[in-house]
Amino acid sequence: MPLDLPQPTQHDGRLVLTVPLAERAYDIQIGTGNLDHIAEFLQARLAISHAVVVTDHNVEGTHGRRAAEALGRACRADLVAVEAGEASKSVATANWLWQRLLALGADRKTVVVAVGGGVVGDLAGFVAATFARGLAYVQVPTTLLAQVDSSVGGKVAVNLPAAKNMVGCFWQPRGVVIDTAVLLTLSDREYRAGLAEVVKYGVILDAEFFAWLEGHVDDLRQRRDDALRHVVLRCCQLKAHVVARDEREETGLRSVLNYGHTYCHALEAVTGYRQLLHGEGVAIGMLCASRLAERLGRVDAAFTRRQRDLLAALGLPVDVPQVDRRQVALATAHDKKVEHGKLRFVLPARMGEVELVGDVREEDALAALGEV
Repeated sequence: MPLDLPQPTQHDGRLVLTVPLAERAYDIQIGTGNLDHIAEFLQARLAISHAVVVTDHNVEGTHGRRAAEALGRACRADLVAVEAGEASKSVATANWLWQRLLALGADRKTVVVAVGGGVVGDLAGFVAATFARGLAYVQVPTTLLAQVDSSVGGKVAVNLPAAKNMVGCFWQPRGVVIDTAVLLTLSDREYRAGLAEVVKYGVILDAEFFAWLEGHVDDLRQRRDDALRHVVLRCCQLKAHVVARDEREETGLRSVLNYGHTYCHALEAVTGYRQLLHGEGVAIGMLCASRLAERLGRVDAAFTRRQRDLLAALGLPVDVPQVDRRQVALATAHDKKVEHGKLRFVLPARMGEVELVGDVREEDALAALGEV
């Protein structure tokens, strides 16, 4: 697709990128030290008297408390934390948060502020969308994966035991505050997991960006701020470009963002959401999808090898873990891209272009898992 990307503006040394969704448009603020100025960001966009910061136990004492203290200078602010990890993205945890909001006196003017990674963002966004028929919420992503992908676009959900993100809705945030400085606090594993989603954007939409990533592996591994700002901005531009054209996945355009995710979600489900970080599953899933595209004659082995080389150089896993391949194949049947019982995959045609391909044979999907 031709790229007509939204362009950022500068405000007080921070980049501001607008996701153009008419009356649901919102700003993404990208900079260093933004977390301490979250109250000013909200006050410029919302009338705010009560904020509930939802975080997890990994960042509760650092970024979560810092955000709550910053907000507390402008309004009543409460802090609630859930267990860290994918297992918290559940109906049970959502129910616990609904009860906490009730106990904290939340009303329809309360703003939910999600401070954490993709799990916290998805969970808090889902709770905000469903409590009192919908509360405003703001995303404050603290992982690279959340900053470049899950915090933008308004897809919020919880998991069922056998299927990821199966209970959810579209609920756009009122803003996204990205502080690249918090990425320095991530473990190496968590940081590397986010790089998988960065690579994904190059494969699906931007061949030039993919080549830039290949040339800046050392900068990315060392978390240099200029490189981080570049990748966060570029990924947010690409995500905003797609979301603005297919907000609710009605035309199929937004499905390109799910490259590698059919295999990824199946692997996560089969391993109980505990063995793989989401980004690690995405890395493995992209290579499975690329091998499937090879079997269907859409790309050659060199195309897959180029992805594998970059992902491996960035420290990401590239091999399918020791699981029952048949169970993974069965789990793909629960993927949200299934239509009329037919399995569909997002598959590459060339670097920077992918398509939604329907009626894929199960034996081909299974073979792509086994060829590692």
